[in-house]
Amino acid sequence: MSALDLGIDLGTANIIITAGGGLVLNEPSVIAYDKRAQRVVAFGHEAYKMIGRSPERLAVIRPLKDGVISNNDMAQELIRLCILKVIGKRLINPRIVMCVPSGITEVERRAVVESAVMAGARTVYLIEEPVAALLGAGADITKPVGQMVVDIGGGTTDIAVTSLGGVVASASVKKAGNVLNAAIIRYFAENYKLLIGDRTAEETKIKYANVFWPSNELVGTITGRSLINGMPARVQMSENDINRAIMDDIDQIVSSIQIVFEQTPPELIGDILENGVLLTGGGALLKGLDLYITREFGVQCNIAQDPLGCVARGTYKAFRVADKLRNGFERISVFKH
Repeated sequence: MSALDLGIDLGTANIIITAGGGLVLNEPSVIAYDKRAQRVVAFGHEAYKMIGRSPERLAVIRPLKDGVISNNDMAQELIRLCILKVIGKRLINPRIVMCVPSGITEVERRAVVESAVMAGARTVYLIEEPVAALLGAGADITKPVGQMVVDIGGGTTDIAVTSLGGVVASASVKKAGNVLNAAIIRYFAENYKLLIGDRTAEETKIKYANVFWPSNELVGTITGRSLINGMPARVQMSENDINRAIMDDIDQIVSSIQIVFEQTPPELIGDILENGVLLTGGGALLKGLDLYITREFGVQCNIAQDPLGCVARGTYKAFRVADKLRNGFERISVFKH
């Protein structure tokens, strides 16, 4: 490894960059474009503050959706600006490891690589998110031992069982943080005739979601616009409100975990029973989710230390074990500069 090696977790919600083994950048995956001046005016935290508050001439864009690039030009610009923020004005072309959901297509993989190359990468490697998550959590995935990870990000939930440096069984489902936010927005619109924004939904989810043991006591107030008269309005809510909003999607994640269990060889199931399931990503912070998974499968579910940073740290650590990784890691030499 060299000082020019960067690990990039290009997530639907956040872009996180690691260098030298530590996190050097963590910004929302948002970019603001001035349509009149035809230029980018903000990205990351500054652009995130503009969501729902921008004038007509400003387009506030999330260039990734469900874990893959939906706006190629804006994704390239976001990656370029973030890399420049890390390396400054030095004329260097870093080697980059970027993570991708385990279920994306070859076309989507190449779009990710192209974005990194156009942003100035010298060589680009891809690593699947669950593999990176295990590496970032400190697991040694090169041993002949089955390890299971559930990585719940902003756009996708990736589940995988690894052994001997490769993915043995996996699933990727587009049920994750953004879908839970949308479910909360829909719930309050249908049940309270209250329209709330995406940021409000996310903040409410983080603060009040309780997957395992929700309370019916009123715990907070949520504000928005009345769908009856269009006026500002607020309602009091309980943890049970949030639970009712998100549990259908949580159960679909649980169903995907079951599918991966069914695909896993019996010998590796024994290892998972002994070691437990590792929970990473922003979704790991949902109160009670680890207990809910433990109850559903009878297997201990453990939350990784700093679950939000696991994938990003794993992308950088992948440089050290690249020769030992199998089908979770690949070099795209055709794009090498």
